[in-house]
Amino acid sequence: MSLYFEDVEVGARFTTASHVITEADIADFCRLTRDHHPLHTDEAYAKRAGFDGIIAHGLYGLALMEGLKTELKLYEDSSIASLGWNHVRFVHPMGAGDEMHVEMEFTAKRESRTRPAGVITETVWLLFPDRSPAISAEHVSLIQKRD
Repeated sequence: MSLYFEDVEVGARFTTASHVITEADIADFCRLTRDHHPLHTDEAYAKRAGFDGIIAHGLYGLALMEGLKTELKLYEDSSIASLGWNHVRFVHPMGAGDEMHVEMEFTAKRESRTRPAGVITETVWLLFPDRSPAISAEHVSLIQKRD
């Protein structure tokens, strides 16, 4: 399924598959971003800071949100660009072994002012299995109109 601007219905909701965060995920994100802060690499340090163990980067969670959404293939043939993330809140830490999924809702849409396309806004949550949030955010995208 690929949604074009005309297909987007404000209020429509989608839920992704889940992903279990691993220590390797956290280590890979450290390596890719060069962010080796001890909260993400040193269990004793993280425990002294009040966590159960090392925690995932908040930005890893944000990237995971986009990856899980991409697996839905909502914009497989229609995506032009991400215009940005707004109101990002890291609500609860995530660690190795945590199972996460995304729920998203279309909250707005409008015609692009600069090209024959549409701007869509989604509210997006990265959730634990009990639906409590780890991250909440708003994502704005530019997508194609149908020919």
